[in-house]
Amino acid sequence: MTLNEIPVGGVCTVTKLNGTGKLRRRIMDMGITKGVEIKVVKIAPLGDPMELNVRGYELSIRKSEAESIEVQ
Repeated sequence: MTLNEIPVGGVCTVTKLNGTGKLRRRIMDMGITKGVEIKVVKIAPLGDPMELNVRGYELSIRKSEAESIEVQ
């Protein structure tokens, strides 16, 4: 399952980052690493971007970036 499939209010844990190169580095720099708990706070009306709660702060990412983050 990937992060973009989690509904609003859902909480999940990161199991794997599938991105490569700059995308993977950018995701890791935002604090999304293996084992981190993420809560989906809200999703924009057209579905992009998603607002997440990661490590105690609010973060917005694109659905395309969320597709490269595997969660459970």
